[in-house]
Amino acid sequence: MLKYILIFICFPVLMQAQNVQNIGQLLDSLKANPQTKSDVIAVQKAVNARNSVYSKLFPDISGFGRYDYGSSPTGMLPVAPDEMFAMKADPSVGQPFSKNIFRVGAVISMPVYIQSLYTTARMAKMMVRSAKDKAYINLLSNEALLVGLNSNLIYIKSLEKALDSKRASLLKTKQFVEIKVNNGRASVNALLKINNALNDISVTMNNLEIQKQQIIAVINSYTGVRLSKPVEMTQAGTFQKGEFKALNPLLDKLKATHLAYRAEKEKLLPSLVAVGSFSDNFARAYNNNLNINNHYTAAAIVLKIPIFSKDQYSQIKKSHLEMEDTQNEVAKLKLNLTSQSLQLQKSLDLLDNSLLLYKKSVKDKQQLLEIATVDYKTGRMTMEDYLKYVDDLVFEKARLYKAHSEKWQTLMKLAVIYGNNIEQIVK
Repeated sequence: MLKYILIFICFPVLMQAQNVQNIGQLLDSLKANPQTKSDVIAVQKAVNARNSVYSKLFPDISGFGRYDYGSSPTGMLPVAPDEMFAMKADPSVGQPFSKNIFRVGAVISMPVYIQSLYTTARMAKMMVRSAKDKAYINLLSNEALLVGLNSNLIYIKSLEKALDSKRASLLKTKQFVEIKVNNGRASVNALLKINNALNDISVTMNNLEIQKQQIIAVINSYTGVRLSKPVEMTQAGTFQKGEFKALNPLLDKLKATHLAYRAEKEKLLPSLVAVGSFSDNFARAYNNNLNINNHYTAAAIVLKIPIFSKDQYSQIKKSHLEMEDTQNEVAKLKLNLTSQSLQLQKSLDLLDNSLLLYKKSVKDKQQLLEIATVDYKTGRMTMEDYLKYVDDLVFEKARLYKAHSEKWQTLMKLAVIYGNNIEQIVK
């Protein structure tokens, strides 16, 4: 037991210490986190509620002990007339009547036919299905979130790399400018502009670090893993169109509310219940004070016919309103998913085109910067124009990296909508 306690206490530390190499390992850590366990518990609650309904179909047996007192002698059990006449003819026989009677025994009841109970059982089964579907969609949503967050970390890392490249380029230029300033061939203003550009890079890098730490904290809250850098991931597939599986939890809930409404109406139907009892009775006979011990068994089939139940009519109305409310939720979510899926698919196509354009643009701006560097060093370009080429290249790279991140996030949203297996899309 101590070993399990230590593992539980050390689990977060172990997760932080482990070396997560790829997105698959990161997604695996999500499944052991409280964020996911809460959905597992929700499913278990639904299963328990279903089992609770099923248990009402089984016999209900209970024992009892009882003491009865009457101001006049009371019968311990029903006695046939011929037996009673025989007892009266023989005073030595104790008659089964007494003021003080002790009883022990058992009672049993069991539904024979209660239509609403069977419908409620089907409703509970549908709620279990809804809970399982919801747990699956929540897991997909969390996995999609992790992929999106990791893509943002990749974006930040790539942008930092571009800024480092810009800094290295400016430092080389600074050395060249310092020589020109020392030789009197350039003003100090040129050096100040270089230093200002370098300072801007440091400010941007600091802001990126803040964003990175915020993303790392969110990932840690979902997985228990604290990353120091983005994990590797590649696209192994794409989303598969089909039915909106993100709608399934609500559709199951709608079926369940329909069955609940039906069950409430069926409570107005007749029902059959089997009941039985056994008692062992002890007393002193009222006629001769002798100890008497007898037992009695009874069984019956009870037909219950509701005639008027104001409360039940209110329950029927309530369940009908809940069904209509769920129908409206399904309609709203379906409309939203339809609109969102069309927009995301269009965005995905546009992002693919943007990536091609950005890659070509980065290549062109890299060549332009190389030309601008030569022109500046030969005095054919001002410092302002040269810095503009430097900024243009970094800006274009930032747009390229951002497009990559947006494509990942768009792809993940579509995977959640259609209920695709994310672990087959990203590796």
